Amino acid sequence: MTIPPGPPPYGYGYGYPPPPPPPKPGVIPLAPLTFSTILTGAFATFGRYWKQLLGVAAVIYLAALLVVGASIGIAFVVVGDVFPAVFDLPAGQEPRWDDVRPLIIAFVCVWLAGAIAIVCANALVAAACPAVVQEAVLGRPTTFGAVWRRAWDRMPAVLGTVFLTSLALLIPMALFLSAFVAMMVAFFGELADASTGADSTISFVLPLTLFLMALATLPFALWIWVKFSLAPAAAVMEGQGPVASMRRSSQLVRGDWWRVFGCLLAAGVMASVVGMVIQQLLSTLASAPLAATDFSSEDSGVMAASLIVIVTLLILGQLISQAVVSVFPPLVTALLYVDQRVRRENLAPELTRAAGLGQA
Repeated sequence: MTIPPGPPPYGYGYGYPPPPPPPKPGVIPLAPLTFSTILTGAFATFGRYWKQLLGVAAVIYLAALLVVGASIGIAFVVVGDVFPAVFDLPAGQEPRWDDVRPLIIAFVCVWLAGAIAIVCANALVAAACPAVVQEAVLGRPTTFGAVWRRAWDRMPAVLGTVFLTSLALLIPMALFLSAFVAMMVAFFGELADASTGADSTISFVLPLTLFLMALATLPFALWIWVKFSLAPAAAVMEGQGPVASMRRSSQLVRGDWWRVFGCLLAAGVMASVVGMVIQQLLSTLASAPLAATDFSSEDSGVMAASLIVIVTLLILGQLISQAVVSVFPPLVTALLYVDQRVRRENLAPELTRAAGLGQA
């Protein structure tokens, strides 16, 4: 058969060679990406830069754990004398409010310290992953110190995007909680009326209506989350502030909401499964010294050593699983950001020049 001349769809015959593949200086080709290419790029980034990623994540979450432990220790030192007056009382005697109040205040302070530490840790990790992807796309090496400095420098902007997104999510979540509470009140009101004989039948119309209203707020919350999901990557890669980064995310997601949602959902599910497997394996290892410990023995040293091993393995498992779960989704998000800019803004030539490949 004669190969027709000219470009596709008819062929590349008579001196028309096929176009060369897009340049690939790093973990992804510099062209619009498919879903499988994004996942492959995320795995390749983790494989090449796992020392930097896990090193930064481990330091961050270990610091957050130390902050929580220090807050617990400080709270115990401050209100430790109150414990006997609340938990070691004679039978039938209730604790006084003056003794319970310091414990409640201490618990709230510890919870706030832990929440702030975890939020800041997540923001640092969310800033470190795009910093690594920025080098991985161009095929350039990086170091732990460079990733740490870049993440620390952009952490306030990323934290601002997280705070503003959470603030936007408060509206649908408040509507959901209000509708849910109203549904429960209406439901138990119907049950009370039926039990007192006020009404022989229970009407589920009002509780069902309120329940449907509560469910109707969840898609809106999901839409907001996906709409601003690329803001941390924009804050790191473009060096913009929180509001500008959220505006950029909204522009890049517009028209591709379902595609972005599918990629983020798959990345979150995969990271959660891997984290559960890691925790299960280390929990199995931790159960070995627990099964070998003779708790009927009077040797307190053996029991203390076994407990230390168990607690160490559990903490290690939590740190490793948290590091993996927190690192993989931001890598996918950063690659999605690059892909959306390649599709919408023709970023590939600029990346090609930045990688030193000329006008490929």
